[in-house]
Amino acid sequence: MATIRELRSRIRSIQSTKKITKAQELIATSRITKAQSRVAAARPYSEEITRVVTTLASASSSLDNPLLSVRENPRRAAVLVVTSDSGQCGGYNSNVLKETEELLSLLRSEGKDPVVYVMGRKGVGYYTFRERPIAASWSGFSQQPRFADTSSAVHHLVEAFLAGSGENVELPEGGEIEGFDELHVVYTRFVSMLTQNPIVRRMAPIDIEFEVEQLQMGDDILVDDESAKVAPEVEFEPEADELLDSLLPKYVASRIFAALLDASASEHAARRTAMKAATDNANDLEQTLSRQANAARQAQITQEISEIVGGVEALAN
Repeated sequence: MATIRELRSRIRSIQSTKKITKAQELIATSRITKAQSRVAAARPYSEEITRVVTTLASASSSLDNPLLSVRENPRRAAVLVVTSDSGQCGGYNSNVLKETEELLSLLRSEGKDPVVYVMGRKGVGYYTFRERPIAASWSGFSQQPRFADTSSAVHHLVEAFLAGSGENVELPEGGEIEGFDELHVVYTRFVSMLTQNPIVRRMAPIDIEFEVEQLQMGDDILVDDESAKVAPEVEFEPEADELLDSLLPKYVASRIFAALLDASASEHAARRTAMKAATDNANDLEQTLSRQANAARQAQITQEISEIVGGVEALAN
């Protein structure tokens, strides 16, 4: 059995760790509400721009916009991976990266060359440690993303998609890279405080029918069923085709920003769950070690009493 000094040292260490995990749990709990409020605040814009884009697509004379057209024999596919900037959030990052690996394997099996873009330091560290190439990365805003944080990424991704494979575009950090024919985003969707699901979503080319289905089902865009069914009569000026060309890049930006907001709420929820589990484990371990220390102390006292009694008897004899 360990000595009393060793047990008390371990108990003090666990108590210090427990203070950190408890503080992290409280911070994550306070930020979840704010993150959920930001998701809810962004939904009206997402809802309305989705409705406008679907209406314009219905009124457009031709859907030959590059952001809507599926290209023949696509050769390159970009994958934007959304991870966190810091750890202590359980399996949040590992689940996203696992989903990304499955997507990359699928793209390769289809004969496409995947190009990886990363948001979040944990994702950058994952690919850097394995010496795997990253086209570009952005970090520093995973916990509280702002729309301005996505502008550089969205501008480059849309430009590279419009250029397509075979054409080069400039990278945000300098240099050039070949364009691509598809854009996928892997992020974590917030379902509840205990459930966050990593998902893959194709951002470009945009599937209008899928977006309408999402709008009516209210998957990640909350909208009234009746309002989704009624198609308003609208006159467009300028023409629907011109408006659609202007709105589609903004639509892609709104969807990527919505994914970042969802991922932020998921990150806080995952960190709260992980830190609560760590705090509970620290409490259990502290209780176990306290019992062992008390037992060792009691054994020491008993031994001392026995030695005193034995000494007294020896002197009496």
